[in-house]
This record gives sequence, structure tokens and C-alpha cells, in this order.
Amino acid sequence: MTTEKFAVIGHPIEHSKSPLIHQAFARQFGKTMTYEKLLAPLDGFAATIKQLQLEGYRGVNVTVPFKFEAFEVSQTLSERATAAGAVNTLSFQGGHISGDNTDGCGLVNDILKHWQRTIDGQKVLLLGAGGAAQGVILPLLAQQPAVLTVANRSLDKAQAMVDCFKADAQLHQVSLTVQTFDELSEGYDVVINATSAGLQAEALPVSDTIFYAHSLAYDMMYGRETLFMQQAHAAGAQVADGLGMLVEQAAEAFYLWHGVRPETAPVIQSLRLS
Repeated sequence: MTTEKFAVIGHPIEHSKSPLIHQAFARQFGKTMTYEKLLAPLDGFAATIKQLQLEGYRGVNVTVPFKFEAFEVSQTLSERATAAGAVNTLSFQGGHISGDNTDGCGLVNDILKHWQRTIDGQKVLLLGAGGAAQGVILPLLAQQPAVLTVANRSLDKAQAMVDCFKADAQLHQVSLTVQTFDELSEGYDVVINATSAGLQAEALPVSDTIFYAHSLAYDMMYGRETLFMQQAHAAGAQVADGLGMLVEQAAEAFYLWHGVRPETAPVIQSLRLS
């Protein structure tokens, strides 16, 4: 029986935990597979994908900076990939490339399952208007929060992004609003940081009043306590990092490829202890 081959592609890629996560999932089902880290040249993503198809790979995960290029090489796209405008999971079958984006459902599943918080009927604040934010809006709307506010330094950028989701917001009966960071004053039940501030050790120019004592403050970054997390903790909020999102988005990709859903809690716990 041929061993199925998978990989994660990025630039850089050495830091990726995806091989550990997918091999842990495979052990749960007694599956034999390979899963590698592949460093693609910045100008060679499409060529790398063609070569992997020729070598019989079943699929790849895609990370920075290739998610938009993965969108472009996909011949069919899932609804959530189309909404995100980016792809993080490619599946290869018979020369065909299917693209999906599992980031948003990874975030939602982590919040619901591991932080045991509801989104339905809640006030949710999404900080940032880049690719990370766009990738999670549709899954957040599907949870039917009462309000989803997108805040950004630039109002124009946030408004342009939100305009793409007006029909989805109406379908799910969600009040979808836009504000600048400076305009934020009221509190939210769930506050999600989708900006890159944590990478630059930057503080966001947002007021402590966005946090209730019962708020969940969720930073998509993991591996360090960001200034956003420190601010939220000082304001009395419950604080979460993005490690669970990483594992949950990987679990969704695993399901797309193998048709089975792995247990994620023991994998998250193992990574936290490592």
C-alpha cells in the first residue's frame, strides 16, 4: 500500500508545528503517512505545487506568504476560501487542485470547544482588516452573533472588507459594523485580535473599555504573551492565544483529506507542554 504524502509550504517554514500536529492525528487512526515542511522559493510557489502533484502528494497546507498564490492556483474553491480570498489547504486528485480555507472554522471551533464560550447572540469585536481578519468573518457570521464589529486603523480598508459580507450578515441576521480603533469605547463579549501587532511587539491603540470582566480576549498569535493579551489580562478579561486555532484548522484540513475528525484536545495539551 502506497504511503500518502502531505506537506506544509511556507517561507520561512522551519518554525511550523504542522508536521507534529498531523502525525499526532494520524496516530489516532493508525494511519501511515508522511508530512513534511517545505521551503518554497518566494517566486516559485506554483512550480512547487506542480512538482508535488507529479510526485504524488495528496495535499498541502499553505502558510505565509503563499495563501493568496494558493488561491490563484486552485481550480475549484470552497465557499469559505472564496470569502477569505485566500487558501490554506490544497487537495490534489487526478491532476485537479481544490482550495479551501480552514482558518475561520479553526478559530470558531477553538472558542466553542476549548474555551467553552458561545458566539451566538454575543457582541464580537474583530481587530484588523487584513487577510487574517477576512478569513474568519464568514465563520463568525455563521455563528450568529448579535453584533460583529470590525475595527481597524484605516476605516476605508475595514469598510471595503465588510462590504463584501453584507449579504451574509443579513442572511444570518447579524449587525455588521465598522469603527476605527480610536472610536472604540463600548465593551464586547468576545474580542479577537487579527492584527500583526504581536509580531512587532506593538500595543494596539484601543481603550481598556472594550473588555468586560467576562470578555474572552483572543489573540491569533501563539507562543508568546502579546501586549494585547497583557492589556486584556490587566482589564480582567479571560485571555486566549491562537494555539488551539492552529490545531483546529489542522484538524479540519485532516478531515478534508482523510474523511475522519481527530481529537484535538490531547494534541493542544501536548503542544502546550512541549
